[in-house]
Parts: sequence; structure tokens; C-alpha cells
Amino acid sequence: MQIAVLVVVSIVGSIIFSLFGISMSGSSYTGLLVMCAIFGCVGSLISLFMSKSMCKRAFGVRTLVSPTNSREAFLLQTVSELANRSGLNMPEVGIYESNDLNAFATGHNKDAALVAVSSALLYNMNENEIKGVLGHEISHVANGDMVTMTLLQGVLNTFVYFFSYIASMAVSAALSGRSSDDEDSGSSVGNPFVFYMVNSLFQIVFGILANLILMWFSRWREYRADAGSAKLEGKNCMIEALEALKRATSVQTKQEGQFSAFCINGASGLSELFMSHPTLDKRIAALRLVNTF
Repeated sequence: MQIAVLVVVSIVGSIIFSLFGISMSGSSYTGLLVMCAIFGCVGSLISLFMSKSMCKRAFGVRTLVSPTNSREAFLLQTVSELANRSGLNMPEVGIYESNDLNAFATGHNKDAALVAVSSALLYNMNENEIKGVLGHEISHVANGDMVTMTLLQGVLNTFVYFFSYIASMAVSAALSGRSSDDEDSGSSVGNPFVFYMVNSLFQIVFGILANLILMWFSRWREYRADAGSAKLEGKNCMIEALEALKRATSVQTKQEGQFSAFCINGASGLSELFMSHPTLDKRIAALRLVNTF
């Protein structure tokens, strides 16, 4: 969704620039940075405000209002207790059908969040393990991780656009045989076709570098959410939950070896730089060092 919005915004922005004869030269860095900030943040903000409704539709989440069995009652009660102890309003609670042990929290506001769990998690994990998972998700909400990730994504998008534009101006101007700061020669981007082709290439390269930063921060916030769960429910609950996830992903890896690179516990070395979550072994090791007193 965010990529689609960024593409649309870029196209619309280019059309507006052309219609109104707006030309960004190498010397107008402040104006360029402002425009890049607008372009870079729009997609992130739209994604944030639409995140709850998008996730509900994508996962087929059923909002839980009145429990129909003891497990659903336990889920509602646990989320309510954790939210109250974290100083949060009661989030929406949802269940979605899936064979994967999984859960997520989303929403643009920590007091209007959604916490959803898969049916497999709810009915296959024991109560201590579920408490650990829910403590982790509530910690994400309490830490404002959804908003923080959005802000970071917006800032990174801004600089991806900015540095891509600067580098593209220099390259396309050099290929056209003139300086990128030549104000009297018309457009400072040289050949428009060359500029947009080079700009697209630089956006991919800088986008990959920006993604490394984003994924590093995402892994750090996972450690922090694990520690938050440990403080809410005790670290044994969170460790038990991670051990259960590890057993589940281990079975999946053995059965589907060709997909092991995509498993949460399957990557190492360079590929780990692109992971949004640390490996389960590292998360368990980090939790054992957490002081919950």
C-alpha cells in the first residue's frame, strides 16, 4: 500500500511540476527537501491511518465482542488486564483463521489499537504462552511502535527522495555535458528521460539502504516488546511463547526446506540484516538476561 501511494504521489508531483513549470535546481536544496518530505511522508501516514481497516480486510479479522467459548473469554480478559496495567484504553480484540501461530497489533493511536491473534495460536498455545504473546503485542501498543515506525519510514523516504534527486541531477547533467547548477541552461536535470531513469535507479539503491536502517530499528523494538511482556507477565511466559513459536517454525522448516529462508528462525548472516524480527534464539537469549524486578 505504501509503495503504491509513493508511486502515485511521485507521478502526480511530477505532473504538477510540469504543468506549473516548477524546476528544482541543485541550489534550491531547502525547497527540494520540503517537497521530498511531503512526498516521503504521505504514503507512511496514509498507511498508518488505514492500517487497522486494511489488516482487518487482509486477514479476515473477526472482532471479538462477546466471547463464545472459554478461550475467547480468556483472550478478552487477558487483553483487558494487560491494557489496564499499561495505562491504555481497551483495544479492539480480533481473531482470524490461520494455521500459523501468529498475532499482531496495529492502529494509528495507542488508545484505539487492534490486537489480533490467529485461531491456531489461540487454540494451540497454553495460557502462559498466550499471555506472553499478548504482553508482547500490548507492549508494542504502549511503546507507540506503530507511530514511531511510521515517522522513521517517512524520514527515510524523505532522504531517499532527496539524495536520489541530487545524485540524478548530477549524473543526468554530466551526461548532457553541463553542470547541474547551471541555472541559465533551462532545466537542471538535463534530459528528462535520462533523469527519471537514473532517479528510479538511485531510489532503488537508496531505498535498500534505508530499509536496512528500518529493519534494524524493527528488530530493536521487538527486543523491547519482549522485555515489556516480561515485565507485564514475567519473562518465563514470554520465553515459553517464543519456544512454542520455535517448535512450530522448526517443523515447518523441516517440511518446507525450500522456504527456510523466509522462516522467522531460518535466516543468518547477511540476510538477517533484512529481517524485521530477530531470530527466535536471539530473542530467547536476550530475555534470559532481562531483569524484571
